[in-house]
Formats: sequence, C-alpha cells, structure tokens
Amino acid sequence: MAQNPAISTSGLIYGLDDTPPPGPSTLAAIQHILASVVGIVTPALVIGGVLGLGEHIPYLVAMSLFVSGVATFIQCRRIGPVGSGLLSVQGTSFAFLGAILAAGFAVKARGGTPEDMLAMIFGLCLVGCLVEIVLSRFVERLGRIITPTVTGIVITVIGLSLVKVGFTDFAGGANAGETLGDPVNLLLGLVVIAAILVLSFHKRPMVRISAIMGGLVFGCLVAALLGRIDVSAFGTGPFVALPIPFRYGIDFDLGLFVPIAFLYLITAIETTGDLTANSVIAGEPVKGPLYISRIKGGILADGINSGLAAIFNTFPNTTFSQNNGVIQMTGVASRHVGLYIAAILTVLGFFPIIGNLLLLVPKPVLGGATLVLFGTIAVAGIRILATQEIDRRRAYIMAVSFGLGLGVTLVPEATQQLPDFVRQVFATPITLSGLTAILLSLALPEPQPESPRAAVVAPMESEPTT
Repeated sequence: MAQNPAISTSGLIYGLDDTPPPGPSTLAAIQHILASVVGIVTPALVIGGVLGLGEHIPYLVAMSLFVSGVATFIQCRRIGPVGSGLLSVQGTSFAFLGAILAAGFAVKARGGTPEDMLAMIFGLCLVGCLVEIVLSRFVERLGRIITPTVTGIVITVIGLSLVKVGFTDFAGGANAGETLGDPVNLLLGLVVIAAILVLSFHKRPMVRISAIMGGLVFGCLVAALLGRIDVSAFGTGPFVALPIPFRYGIDFDLGLFVPIAFLYLITAIETTGDLTANSVIAGEPVKGPLYISRIKGGILADGINSGLAAIFNTFPNTTFSQNNGVIQMTGVASRHVGLYIAAILTVLGFFPIIGNLLLLVPKPVLGGATLVLFGTIAVAGIRILATQEIDRRRAYIMAVSFGLGLGVTLVPEATQQLPDFVRQVFATPITLSGLTAILLSLALPEPQPESPRAAVVAPMESEPTT
C-alpha cells in the first residue's frame, strides 16, 4: 500500500481512503467494538434498571447493538449527504439519560406501565431528532459558534470528564462497593496499561494495530488466573432478538419534549467536536468545504440514526469519542473498517448472548484500556487548541469553560438546588463547558489589530545609518 507523506508523518498505518486487508480490518474493528460495546449497552441497562422495565431490558440491550451497527454503517459509508465518511462509530448517547429518566418517571407517576413509558420515550426521541436534522443544514452559517476554540474545549472536556468513568472502572467499577480500590483491581488496570504501551510502540504495524485488544486479552488472562472473571450472568438473556419497528408504540408530551429537544442541539455540538477530533487524528482537513460537508453529513446522520433508534426501540445515537482514541493508538483511520464494525455490531444485535460474552471483561481490565483512550481524546482537544494563538480573549474563554465544566464533574452536588430542567443542562460538564465557550466567544470582543504605525516604524529603526 502506497502512503502519502501526510499519512506517514502523522503515524497512520492506514489512511481514511485506504482499504486494509480483511485480517487487519477485522482486528481493528474488534478493538473499536471492545472500546465501545459497554458504552453502547450501558444506557439501556441503566434506564431499564432505574425505571423498572424488567423483562424488556435484554431486548433493549440487543436493539442498542443492532441500531449501533446500522448507524455506524450510515456514518462511515456516507449515503448521499448522510454521513461523515469518516471512521466514526455510532452508539447510544449518555447525554439523554437524565431527560429520558425524567420522562419515564412522569409517565410512571400517572400510572403508566413499562410499555407506556417506552412509548413516550421513543415518541419524544423520534420527534426530537428533527432538531438535529434541521440544524445540520445550517452548520456552515454557525462559524462564530462552532470555532476551533469551542470544539477544542468541548473535545478536551469530553476526554477529561470521561476519565472519571475510566478510572472508576480501573479501581473496580461503580458497583464494586467495599472492593473499590482493591490492590488487585489496580494491579489489573496497570497491567493492561503497560501491555497497551508495550504493544503500541512495537516496530511491527500488525502488533501496534492489536495494542488495545492485546492489552484487554492479556488483562483478562491475568484476571482469570486471579479468579476475577464472573461468568454467572452469561447466557441468562434471550438467544435471538429480532428488530420489530414500534414494538411499544409511540406517545408524545410537549412538556417532556423540551429538555430532549435541547439535548439534541447539544449533541450536534458534541458531534462536531468528535468529528473534528476524528479529522485531526486521521490527518484530514479541519476547515474548508470538505470539512464542512463532513460535519453537515455527520450531524445529519446523527439525527437520522437517532430516529432509527426510536423506531427500533432503543435510545438516541451519537458519535462515540473513545473510538478516536482507538484510531490514534492503532494508526488505522480507514473508513472501510467501519463497515466491519457495523456488520459485527448488527450480528451482536441479533444474538445478544454474544454481546453478553464481551461484557465478561472485568471492570479493572476495561478501565485500564478506557483510561488510556479517554486521555488521548483530551490530548486531541488540546492539539486543536494548540493550533490557535492563545491570546487574552481565548485564554479567558478556556479558563472559564474548563473551570465550570470540570467543576460540576468534581462537585456534582453543586447543582442539586436548581430546577430540574436547569440542572439537567448545567450538571453535564460537556454541555456546560460547550455553552460557556459559545456564549463567551460571542460576548467577548475580538482583539484589535496592531497599530500600522508600529509596523512601519520598527523596520525604519533597524535600517543602518549612512
């Protein structure tokens, strides 16, 4: 395979339009899936558990995998104007959890059944996706809003805020109880990080491509030797799940719709940040007509895929940040790998028992890998910010945005006295930092250009006298 100089200097093994052989493609695809499968199914598990959806949970999990596969195909393949054409994995969005749970509880308070709750949730999400679809057509007119400074801040906060999730798993997981921080958990996480680093800096490209999967496999082997793999829940769900459109029906309530509509707006901004980071890592342009076309197509696909998610009984989809870290670490940015990812995820959706197998990876092992991945996302954001001159205006935009965004991450109870809708907005670090960056970019004046007289006098003073 002939590589152009840009690809070689960026450290990529396969560029965006390269077609890796089936072996490397499958290997890279599996690593993307290992990095994202838990994120894809977790929102369904959380929503189902909190709302008491019981027997419906396995089906919701299966559909989250199925829709993620279809959505990833659309995003990577680019069908007409729909899709970014980048190696961008789609999965269930965590941003909607609060609004979806609020809608479910509201229906439950009225005496609604689990089926009623799901009908309302999917109806709200189906209408809400139109917000993102419409917004995608006007991206090029939002130049003062979607700036490199704003996207760099959003990407950096995405990575830094996810580090907490990765480190929690690294220490044993949110449900570890008294075993949180157990030295064995920390050892497993460190073993995975060490394995990933060793493989990532190996001279052979195939070894480098397999760094994440190799780290996870090695971590699982060590965990098995230590008796830390729990197989008790394996095989308890249905063996086959078939996609049935509108299985639970649809419903709508305007009062419950407003928070979800706003979150689709925020998701469009997050998707812009994810796709910009993807472009940076893949060595693709981050300005100009091609870049704008990809952003528009990516946001449009985000909205359409969320509509498909509502139709096929799962929750809104968005681009996944952690997969940008996989690209950076493996050196594989080929969008053709996305077709392999899509096929595997779709199959997992039909056979949820296979997805359950992936969930056997112990939390500390997964945490070791995601900790590295999330850190590389933050680095991608910093790289975008580094392309801009950090003048006084940008310094204050970054300072306030980072301060507020990371503040609610470190002190989440600070927003507990706010009204529910306001809290849903300001308790999310990505949302808060993104909105802050946008508002400050619009409010703070641009720096004035230097006086032309200074530019003229300076050379004159340096001229030799005769």
